[in-house]
Order: sequence, then C-alpha cells, then structure tokens
Amino acid sequence: MKLSGMSLLVTGGCGFIGSHLVDELVEKKCDVVVLDNLSGSTVENIEGHVKSGRVKLVVGDVKDYEKVKKCVKDVEVVFHFAAQADVRRSVSDPRSDYEINVHGTINVLEAMRNSDVKRMVFASSGGTLYGEAIQVPTPESLAPHPISPYGAAKAACEMYLSAYYSCYGISSLSLRYANIIGPRSTHGVIYDFYWKLKKDPKKLEILGDGKQRKSYMYVSDCVDATLHLVEKTDGFDVFNVGSEESLTVRELAEIVVKELGLNDVEFHYTGGRGGWVGDVPLSLLDISKLKKTGWKPKVTIEEGIKRYVRWLITKYGAL
Repeated sequence: MKLSGMSLLVTGGCGFIGSHLVDELVEKKCDVVVLDNLSGSTVENIEGHVKSGRVKLVVGDVKDYEKVKKCVKDVEVVFHFAAQADVRRSVSDPRSDYEINVHGTINVLEAMRNSDVKRMVFASSGGTLYGEAIQVPTPESLAPHPISPYGAAKAACEMYLSAYYSCYGISSLSLRYANIIGPRSTHGVIYDFYWKLKKDPKKLEILGDGKQRKSYMYVSDCVDATLHLVEKTDGFDVFNVGSEESLTVRELAEIVVKELGLNDVEFHYTGGRGGWVGDVPLSLLDISKLKKTGWKPKVTIEEGIKRYVRWLITKYGAL
C-alpha cells in the first residue's frame, strides 16, 4: 500500500509520536485529519500544517463515538495513536485507562466498520504488553503477559483488531513499540531526569535500583519503521518496533548528566527492581521480523538520548 496522496485520519495526531507521523504524512502529500482531545498534547506540534490547510484538526475524544464517526468518514486509513499512555495512571485509575484505551479503540473500529474503512495502524506497546517476559530479546510469538492495566489494555486492543479482521475484513497493523524518545516528548525517564537536574544539578533521584534494563528508540526511526511497515504489509499482523540495543537506567542517567555538562552528580535510588508498580525491569524486543522486511534502526540509543537532551535544552533552557 502506497500512502502518497491518500486521505488519512490520525487520532492523537497532536501528541509526541503522532505529530512526527503527521509531519511525514504531509511530506507524502496526504490529506490528513487529526483527532485529538489535547489533554496531553498541544496544537503547537502541528500548528504550521493546520495554518497551511494541509491538516484538518478536530478537537475531540475517541470516547465520543459520533465525533469519531465524523472524522472517519471519507478516509482510507486510520492511524490510531490516541491513548492514555501513563502506566502509573493506569494502575491508580484502571477504569479510566480502559475507557480511553479499550473502549476508545472499539469506537474507532466501529466507526471504521460502519464507514467501510478497511485499514488501521495501531500504536501498541512492547514492554508493557509482554511484561516480565520469559524470553529476552522477546519475539512477537511470545504470549502477552502484561503486569499493568495499560499493558492489559494494549493486549485487549490487539485481540479486537484480530477479531475485526476476521469478522469484518478490517486489516490492522499493530506496532509494539519500544520506549520512544525524542523532541516533543513531555514524559518518560529522560524528561524526568532533565527537570530533576534543573531543580538540583548536584543530585539525581533514580526510581528503582537503577539496574532496570530497557531498549529505547529515537522518534524518527519509529516513524520511519511505521511507514515502511504500512507499505509492506496487509491483513492483521503485529511487529516489534524498537532497537537491538539496551542500557540500564543508571547508564542512561550518566549519558544525560554528561550531555548536560554536569559533574559530580550524586545518584540516589528509591530501591526495588522496578521504579513503580507496573514497571517492567527488563525489556528488549526481538526485531528480527522487522529487519526481514528490509528495515533497521539508523539512530543509536546514545545518539538519540543526546539529541533529545539537546532539544530539551533548546526548548526549556540550559541548567
């Protein structure tokens, strides 16, 4: 499937990954509609496209079926990236997480079914869906074992995607992302470290024991892999999308500290294998299936961290 010139809907298109995706879709001369409730995002991320008329922005929520149905009308592909993406919030308020992530996804699927739209690209999650995996690096063939409501929601959504393909012929590509980092992100460990060090450049609190080992992926690689897979696949399929590299939270902290030009920063740990309830202490995706399609990461984890830190400095100021 070639996306150039197609009519597309991006839910969550003002958000971190969604807005970078919109940038690339505009480059492909697509007609783009964005649905976003702006609860965790900003129009600023796509403002230039909206003002130029290249993107139509609809402020609304995926929980509002009628709003979703209006947005789906006359589009050919839906990129469903709207989500409640905070694992800790999913633990404290699982019902709200379900309403946004599961019920919201069913609303999108139902709107597609009733509008005869036959293609969805879904932003799933690697680490939270697999949980404490018995096989690392973890392949797509390993059964999901989520340890948070957020991970459970993503797993449930994938089951609905499979069912909607079998029952209604809606093709869905589910992308199990690693931890995505880069400009416009306003959450995650690097963002947390930056603000802690801005407040006190001599001390850094690290959640957990600092030995948690995870894979990170720069946002440009994430979007590039996403668009590559859309054009290479059909039917219902799932792919891990991440890097073959990993590092510990302490190692990540050391890179951030160095990039910020700091010395003699004392690390303090809150203790425990995970930083919070639902945190996966070891996560590394097997991307063999992705690589077999002819794609591989271009930005190393360390370079991605440095680029993101530089953006944070440009956006919010040096320490």
